[in-house]
Amino acid sequence: MIFIHQPATGAGSALLERRIIDLQDPIPEDTVWLDLIRPSREEEMKAESFAGIEVPTREEMKDIEPSELLYVEEGARYMTGRVLSKVSDSEEPGLAGITFILRGNRLVTVRHEEPQAFRMYTQRAGRSMGNGSTATPSGETILAGLIEAVIDRAADVLQLQGERIDRLSGKIFEVQDDPSARNTALQETLRALGRHGDLISKQRESLVSMERILLSLSATYRTNKAPRDLREDVRSTLRDLQSLEEHATFLNNKIQFLLDATLGLVNLEQNNIIKLFSVMAVVFMPPTLIASIYGMNFKSIPELELSFGYPMALVMMVVAAVFPYFFFRWKKWL
Repeated sequence: MIFIHQPATGAGSALLERRIIDLQDPIPEDTVWLDLIRPSREEEMKAESFAGIEVPTREEMKDIEPSELLYVEEGARYMTGRVLSKVSDSEEPGLAGITFILRGNRLVTVRHEEPQAFRMYTQRAGRSMGNGSTATPSGETILAGLIEAVIDRAADVLQLQGERIDRLSGKIFEVQDDPSARNTALQETLRALGRHGDLISKQRESLVSMERILLSLSATYRTNKAPRDLREDVRSTLRDLQSLEEHATFLNNKIQFLLDATLGLVNLEQNNIIKLFSVMAVVFMPPTLIASIYGMNFKSIPELELSFGYPMALVMMVVAAVFPYFFFRWKKWL
């Protein structure tokens, strides 16, 4: 699909009009943002012919080499980042590669998923550009707005995960009398911590990729002496992003602490079970010894001839079992 964005006509503030075009329709010359979503080869060729660029393939967008993610080719600046998104072939959120191509006054984005941040920005841009400016939107301002929307979405995700982690923290350290319920709760907590930790790690990886793009833009704008407002916006967005990275690191450390605490509680439960079996073995060891002695096949065992020998052996075994039990209770080992 090809979505085009044009400056709104007759508007009192900077607005973007968004619409989809068919393959046979021409792309208007005043298009400032060309958004390719799961493009076919024909749609890629149409965008390449219009913007004078080369659209990267999905495999190229998955490359991890910095030289393949940030480069300039024939006057166009290519920047590929990873954004947290609901991946189409999975139920869990994943990282979707998005390529931003800036050439002249136009921006071309290539993506195969639909992150929430892009929907947020397009809805916002349909009302206004969000910064109170009435200037005609350009590819650079749209790119800055998209990155800002990605960071805003990341802040929402991290805040939500922080609240969920706080609730899990309360459940981990609350006292439960039912051992089976406590074990089940600890298992569910371990699974939840794993899910939250994975999501936060993906979000932090997304922020790192966006930071690379912002650092590259900052260096380019400084070299080319871009408008001061644009440079200030990039620096401000970069500071916000770095603070979010620190928050993500804090949440990861908190998850690690809760994970260690949960595993410690699991170990304590296992130790209690092992201790119970050890005590039971010690309790039944003296009665077993007495029974073994009187079960030996010797001809001369005087107690076997006594009329009260059997009751006496039973009493001895009971006493031998009860004494260790009360001894352990007295030592507070039970």
